[in-house]
Amino acid sequence: MKNILQGKQLGFGTAPLGNMFRNIPEEEALATVDAAWENGIRYFDTAPFYGAGLAELRLGEALAKRPRDEYVLSTKVGRIILDELEDPTSRDLGEKGGLFEYGRKNKIHVDYSEDGTLRTIEDSLKRLQTDRLDIVYVHDIAQDFYGDEWLSKFESARKGAFRSLTRLRDEGVIKSWGLGVNRVEPIEIAMALDEAQPDAFLMAGRYSLLDHDRALQRVMPNAAKMNAKIIVGGPYSSGVLAGGTHFEYQKASPEIIAKVDSIKAIANRHNISVKAAALQFVLANPAVAAVIPGASRPDRITEDVAAMNEVIPAAFWQEMREQKLVAQDAPLPI
Repeated sequence: MKNILQGKQLGFGTAPLGNMFRNIPEEEALATVDAAWENGIRYFDTAPFYGAGLAELRLGEALAKRPRDEYVLSTKVGRIILDELEDPTSRDLGEKGGLFEYGRKNKIHVDYSEDGTLRTIEDSLKRLQTDRLDIVYVHDIAQDFYGDEWLSKFESARKGAFRSLTRLRDEGVIKSWGLGVNRVEPIEIAMALDEAQPDAFLMAGRYSLLDHDRALQRVMPNAAKMNAKIIVGGPYSSGVLAGGTHFEYQKASPEIIAKVDSIKAIANRHNISVKAAALQFVLANPAVAAVIPGASRPDRITEDVAAMNEVIPAAFWQEMREQKLVAQDAPLPI
């Protein structure tokens, strides 16, 4: 895992390319991937779930002209995209209702079995116009999508997807596998398994300026012990740290808005961007191999790259710690 993401700390999360929150023109989506490439980004993450295959199709189209050996590609299993159509607004997505209502209308079938995993990978390869995947994540086996049933989904994945992906990794078909989730608990359980050990975890929204306490205590130390890498998704907390209005894929609460305003005030005093603070905070943790902010416009990619290179004074982080806006034991980029 360490080798394939070396030099690729800034990746591109393609969920927005599945028409998350808005109907993105095809040209704009493809231009965003091109902008990522032109800015040196060489790690791309996607999933069948993003717009019912739309993000994979767009990413595959944009990357088809690029040398396959020059980039790392990850996608996810757990959902099969069918030819049968459905109303995207009627999907039961737990806490994430309406997330991809502007995506394709293809029916999304949940399947964490061994056969379902292999079929999902085969379908993804076709949509992505490639012959191989580097990393495969088991997607969303957590409370936010399945409520009280999440543990049964996890167990289904343990018996199916986990074993399939372990075999594919052992055979050299894929280089790495793990979980791609928006909650810490599934990662904690997976780390404690005696069998089918994952070696990578895509943790979305759980290690950010707005929410990092539990991951810091429960995930990061164990990742270091088992030599597993953490890939952080959602460093802007669904956009609220980048000037948006969403947190956890929903409208941000007044409490979250107030916390963001406090961070912005400190950032303004030190003449830095909140984006820079968000990205550099994540990467300061030695367990983190990469961060993959999402984008749906080319200029957002340019902003991300600039934020990575922005110089943040130590006084900013000291004030953040004094104001208890970052945990006392969180590694900081000082």
